[in-house]
Amino acid sequence: MKRLFSTVYGVDTGPQTGARNMEVDCMLMEAFGDGRFYRRYGSGSCLWRFYGWQPHAVTLGYNQDSSAIDTLRCAREGIDIVRRPTGGRAVFHADEFTYSFFAETDEPNAVIYRLVHEVIRHALEALGIDAEFCRSTLGESSGKGAPVTCFTASARNELQVDGRKLVGSAQRRTRRVLLQHGSLPLTGKHKELSGLLAGGGREAAASTLREMERKTVSLQEVLGYIPRYGTLVGLMRDAFFRLNGFEMVMLERHELEDFLDCGPVTSNS
Repeated sequence: MKRLFSTVYGVDTGPQTGARNMEVDCMLMEAFGDGRFYRRYGSGSCLWRFYGWQPHAVTLGYNQDSSAIDTLRCAREGIDIVRRPTGGRAVFHADEFTYSFFAETDEPNAVIYRLVHEVIRHALEALGIDAEFCRSTLGESSGKGAPVTCFTASARNELQVDGRKLVGSAQRRTRRVLLQHGSLPLTGKHKELSGLLAGGGREAAASTLREMERKTVSLQEVLGYIPRYGTLVGLMRDAFFRLNGFEMVMLERHELEDFLDCGPVTSNS
């Protein structure tokens, strides 16, 4: 595989609130855009961030109408609602392994999308999961009738198992800086988004749940058990090495603090 980056860094920031997770992604993207990351870690470098969610959160796509979500129910159940810097549709982040990837690159978005998913696919292989790339494409239509949930729609080069979506990802590019982040559900709790949608009543919620059951899957459903979060971080690092032939250099959380204006990245665990 063509080596696109001189050095690849990784950081495990653990579970965070929804607002904090999106703040960190936005601020790291800014650190790439204004050159601070490269001044410290070298030009041609990129960064993977691994994290989780505490408490559970619903994220909305950048341009998605927030009225699609039952805000009162989310408040009662202690579920954060935040907006992602990327596009797409609503995602319920519960039992989940999440990643972000940052780079300054002229490579097309589709090339980076597949490159990132190749690493994830190899990590899944180490668990005995034969994930395949989705061959279809789906536009970012937000018109009437468009799916409200991200996991009921698939795009080219997303990862599926037996035709059911396992990894959902989205991108944002600002000039030459690209952010890609995505979700790998550990359990089927992501499907509970069907009960957090506004309007439509029980019948609409049941219909959305059936659609999510038909089109999505989790690691627990595939494997019969839930892999540990730390195990998945290690598998991602190992997969990157096997695929590219050089190691992902792991950073400590505190090494990101200079790039974040609102304090240190700390774990809620």
